Amino acid sequence: MDETCPHLAYREEGDGKSFETARAFCTVTESFVQPMRADICNARYGLDPATDCEFYVEPKPPSNGAEDPDADR
Repeated sequence: MDETCPHLAYREEGDGKSFETARAFCTVTESFVQPMRADICNARYGLDPATDCEFYVEPKPPSNGAEDPDADR
């Protein structure tokens, strides 16, 4: 995986505060992350979110059954 983590979001408010600049937010831990952790999330410096982040979980596939030809069995 050489792409941005699917669990990374940028938010301009949270925890009852608002920020001038959007901050990195992990949707797995439901918390804002430090800039160094965001480097992992953004796959910078050769880091890979899938292997270098202890909180990473595989995204769930779509639940509409379109991906699974045996979904109706």
